[in-house]
Amino acid sequence: MSAPDALKGAARAITQEQLRAYADASGDHNPLHLDPAYAAETMFGRPIAHGMLVLAFISAMMTDAFGERWLESGSLRVRFRAPVYPGDTVQAAATKRSEEDGVVHYDAAVRNQDGQAVIDGQASVGAAR
Repeated sequence: MSAPDALKGAARAITQEQLRAYADASGDHNPLHLDPAYAAETMFGRPIAHGMLVLAFISAMMTDAFGERWLESGSLRVRFRAPVYPGDTVQAAATKRSEEDGVVHYDAAVRNQDGQAVIDGQASVGAAR
């Protein structure tokens, strides 16, 4: 069975409550994510989502598509392009670039509600045997 040519994750609305829960789970209580007064004084002007929270949406999409294969052999190489704010809606998607030597390579991105890539890069996973 060939790997799918395109993948699409669920659209996810980002909330301040979600950032608090992620901070508690990850231990990352940076005020840039949690304190509106602090964040107002930064270049972002308001709280932003944790980058790793947003990146996890690519991994969730790949897990949905490939299950254990992703967990055992998946890899990501990405760049963070733009901040994600509470109130934004983001969605991960990927397009197959190549399939060679037992590995499937995708161009992957998370885009916000305006279509701007907030994260982009490559995802690779071992092909089915």
